Amino acid sequence: ANFRGSRSPDHPFRRRAPPRAAPMPATARALLEAGEGDGGLSSSGDDVEFESSSLVRAGESERSGRRLLLACGLGAALAAAVLLRQVGAGSAIAGVGAGRPAVVGLASSDDGKDKDHEGNGSKGSKGHETSTTTKPTWMSRRGSFMVIGDWGYDPQHHWINIRNDTCVSAIAEKMSATMKMLGDVQFVINVGDSFYPNGVRSKDDPQWENKWRNVFDDSVRSVPWYSVYGNHDYQFDPCACSDKLEDCAQVHDDPKNLSFFQMPSWTYHVDQPELNLEIIGLDLNHYMNGFMHGLSGDDLGFADCQHTMCKDMCFYRSKLRAKESLKLFEERAANSAAKNLLVFSHYPTDYFSSAPDFMNQLKDNSKHDVFYFGGHRHNTDQFSTASIAPNVNWLVGGGGGWSCDGQEQGFVVGEIGEDYSIKTYSVLVDYEVCCIPPSVPTTTSTPNATGRFPPVWNTV
Repeated sequence: ANFRGSRSPDHPFRRRAPPRAAPMPATARALLEAGEGDGGLSSSGDDVEFESSSLVRAGESERSGRRLLLACGLGAALAAAVLLRQVGAGSAIAGVGAGRPAVVGLASSDDGKDKDHEGNGSKGSKGHETSTTTKPTWMSRRGSFMVIGDWGYDPQHHWINIRNDTCVSAIAEKMSATMKMLGDVQFVINVGDSFYPNGVRSKDDPQWENKWRNVFDDSVRSVPWYSVYGNHDYQFDPCACSDKLEDCAQVHDDPKNLSFFQMPSWTYHVDQPELNLEIIGLDLNHYMNGFMHGLSGDDLGFADCQHTMCKDMCFYRSKLRAKESLKLFEERAANSAAKNLLVFSHYPTDYFSSAPDFMNQLKDNSKHDVFYFGGHRHNTDQFSTASIAPNVNWLVGGGGGWSCDGQEQGFVVGEIGEDYSIKTYSVLVDYEVCCIPPSVPTTTSTPNATGRFPPVWNTV
């Protein structure tokens, strides 16, 4: 890979999250592979989650679906034999051809019926198919990757509706299991807020150990974590008050040393020619107040500069870094030879209403397929963001570090096919594992000016 560098005050969800799927026995996977039934899969550890689109459309009950599965279960042995024939003798999830593994790939739904995805779940002019509802297909891949954000849990400082460190621990375990299942993960994209509440001060900060290395196991950290700064990350980081990369606690430009993130600058791009893609990390903290759509780009500002040691200079630097980032993306979109651009910052696309040129560039698929990932709002979905169709866009802030802003907590997986096309889907943990239901009283405070309740720690 070639490197080149150059608290969430959010609006409420505008749409209701889709209902959670009912669990399906793992043996039913074989029946679906053999062509029995019409359903979708979403990775869920040892089991899978079953969403029967035909049953949902017909309005039939969950009990009817379970009876259907029981009936189908009688043919599990036969289906297993079919699967073995498909994989090939002696190669059940084993390496075949060109040294790449033949694995069960969870490819995106091809029915394009998910209305809540604002066009991102239907096919674009280049055939994008993305949805959290997925179908299993046997296919050979060139590689895969995972995307996560807003995971840096602190036991003292967090929103009151998250179930302590159980959430991020469950997500980390699921990332490890997913990595083992895929067998070809090449990197992790991290969209920031890695160390709540105030970031790290240096590379000797114990939070590197306590909140990252001790949470995500060695296998998940055996690949590069390409990262950007979130708003919380900047607060105590010297990088907010300096233009010297060596002063930045998270900036790290040694691909051989995976003890830290791979982050050669606050904004940068990484060329991955063997995967026909380019990774573009952007520092867009200037758009932290972008949820207030009435503000112009000049009226915005990095609100968390108030927590740094250089408030005025921080405002100035964040604005310059945002301009530098948007210029970098424009230049790479014009000149990159890669088929796919993986673009990420800490913020979701609905924060960029004051940057229409940037949004139009994200939508342009005339030269590249663009995949955008942002966090800050604490959920993992495609229905709460501003569409960049026909390109693909995800919110990946449901990493379990600060709060639950929705029912989808987890991360995103991308699979790179033989033709370099990319399929994306979410991998979620159970809502109850992460979140305290809203029916449970969580605060007696009054909402602040942003319309949200203040956190349980005092930021003033």
